[in-house]
Amino acid sequence: MMGYISYFNVVKSRDIISSPYNKRQDSYADRVIRGKILDRNGNVLAQTNVAEDGTETREYPYNNIFAHVVGYTAQGKSGLESVSNFELLTSNAFFVDKLKNEFQDKKNQGDNVVTTLDTNLQEAAYDALGSNKGAVVVMDPSTGKILAMVSKPDFDPNTVSQNWNELSTSEDSVLLNRATQGQYAPGSTFKLVTTLEFMRESADFDSYSYNCTGSIESGDVTIHCYGGHVHGQVTLRDSLAYSCNTSFSNIGRSLNADTYKDTAQELLFNKKLPSVLPYSKSQFTLTSSDTEAERMMTAMGQGKTQVSPYHMALITSAIANGGTLMKPYLVDSVTNNAGSVIEKTKPEKYKDLMTSKEAAQLKDYMTAVTDYGTASVLGGQNYTAAGKTGTAEYSSDKEKDHSWFVGIANVDNPELVISVIIEQADGSAKAVNIAKKVFDAYYQ
Repeated sequence: MMGYISYFNVVKSRDIISSPYNKRQDSYADRVIRGKILDRNGNVLAQTNVAEDGTETREYPYNNIFAHVVGYTAQGKSGLESVSNFELLTSNAFFVDKLKNEFQDKKNQGDNVVTTLDTNLQEAAYDALGSNKGAVVVMDPSTGKILAMVSKPDFDPNTVSQNWNELSTSEDSVLLNRATQGQYAPGSTFKLVTTLEFMRESADFDSYSYNCTGSIESGDVTIHCYGGHVHGQVTLRDSLAYSCNTSFSNIGRSLNADTYKDTAQELLFNKKLPSVLPYSKSQFTLTSSDTEAERMMTAMGQGKTQVSPYHMALITSAIANGGTLMKPYLVDSVTNNAGSVIEKTKPEKYKDLMTSKEAAQLKDYMTAVTDYGTASVLGGQNYTAAGKTGTAEYSSDKEKDHSWFVGIANVDNPELVISVIIEQADGSAKAVNIAKKVFDAYYQ
């Protein structure tokens, strides 16, 4: 019985207070001044200012820059303001302070949430995105810490109440966190998944060779290499480096659809993701009854496959971390108003998405992309990089292709993983250049 009571008081109370459907949230706010949200260096991302008459105003000093990840408290709650509601409305102030406040009829100061977010990286990603629609996710693959998460178009959380009607009816889905909730065709970034499946099915994958003539056919479907390129004789490594559509289409039609799906699901397609914020589940729908053309399209990242930038960051993190995905997290610690640590998040393994040998092979192929392939702009820097570009067609209008890039910085001892999506871009160059600006900001 005591165990159940403890469980209800500690675990269930957290769920109840954090629930957006809890009508009693206001009663907790009547007793506690909502705590601060801080970045990993102590910069204030959200705080409650109290006027002399006791009026409380939630302030977001960085305005739009952390809009989706930190969230808002007006018109409901979103982002960290929602998922960390329990911590922010809990006060672990010292007993003497609580006693003093009780006698003076004052509210206790809520606990502070110290995030893993890095303001310098967040600003770099935000500025790099500019006026583009899209998202950037930056992680530390060795710990699972999320260092930056930007989604655009954005909004100012300081003025959500005033602008609610406009925001909630926006045709651009301004309130949508594209980083976690956006669903996109992965384009050529999915060739990493196809390569992994091919390596598993073909013991002699390293001797693979294909003559790219610029196009390949299946029935009445013709697939072209991007930009009309003809790559000639290519290995598997070359195929990834040049992002050769015809080579991967050739690989795709030879793959076993059932084991292909198994591999995709091991990489968390059609599965729950380790969540830090609300997200959309990625989907991989290919079956053995699909046509050869559908298998070919799927292999190059088109078809019916859908994925979020956050999910692609998780897959890339596992590749960078020897096949092991660390559990992603946004909250580093919770402290009281005096700075004493109440809770501390410890990095922990989520699961192995692939073997260390497979991860090393994929990382080597991704290095070819930056050495002599489609992301060679990342070569010759004061850091090493590996990655995979992508162009995802979602319209017959080629000017409306989505631009993708997933990458790793400091290849031998990975420090950063990045996932970038730019909507309605022309080719993958935009996403690569945005990733470069973020990497440059970190290593400057």
